[in-house]
Amino acid sequence: MIDPRLAGRVALVTGANQGIGAATAVALGACGVAVLVAYKRLDPAEHADDPAFPAGYGESRARDASGVVAAIRRGGGRAEAVEADLADPAAPAMLFDRAEEAFGPVEILVNNASGWLADTFLPEARDRFGRALRPVDAGSYERQFAVDVRAPALLIAEFARRHVRRGATWGRIVGLTSGGPHGFPEEVSYGAAKAAQENYTMSAAAELGRYGITANMVRPPATDTGWVTPAVEEAVVATSPLRHVGRPEEVAEVIVFLASHQARYITGQLIVMS
Repeated sequence: MIDPRLAGRVALVTGANQGIGAATAVALGACGVAVLVAYKRLDPAEHADDPAFPAGYGESRARDASGVVAAIRRGGGRAEAVEADLADPAAPAMLFDRAEEAFGPVEILVNNASGWLADTFLPEARDRFGRALRPVDAGSYERQFAVDVRAPALLIAEFARRHVRRGATWGRIVGLTSGGPHGFPEEVSYGAAKAAQENYTMSAAAELGRYGITANMVRPPATDTGWVTPAVEEAVVATSPLRHVGRPEEVAEVIVFLASHQARYITGQLIVMS
């Protein structure tokens, strides 16, 4: 059995009340990592009346992180949950403060949270799966970039500043991406924001390696975090190389690997899951 050598480390995982973030927090906790579970409850009404989303999707995004914390503790791990709006530039410092108060300095940062929305340059009001589209405007830009670009950049900066100040020699940064530099039709601000986050993370890899920090991005396959309908699943299975809709736990395994001792010489990489 491979030992990832993570016991006793401290992690901050954003967007961790459900989906990939929750699965990652639980997986890290099972490795002996103390986890600060950061989350924000979203409006359950946002998708409640949209038939293009499965029933219960809005409710899953509106829950707190108590279930995630309980799951980690049941497994013998340590965890605390903090609700924070990452669109607030003060949130990163607050989250690091809370983690240090509870467990000690953060050594693993997982930038998972997203302000996802579907916007477009097209005149259509619905995408190919019937989901509501909105035109690109200042509001769609602000919502997407505040959470997917500015927040990860500030979290990385806070991580680096504290790491260097205390003379630490081990650190891990992992971000989640989708779309990237080749565009993301019908989710154009989301794709652009993720491309920017990739660039910040690759810059972190180049600049922070001398301090023992690795920084990588993971591009999951289409992953069922509650939004996948039968129509979406059919399209994904028909076009993906492995004919597979991902599960959050499968993505979490890759994130844990990138945090592990075995991945100590992997940095500045985009890991593409099919």
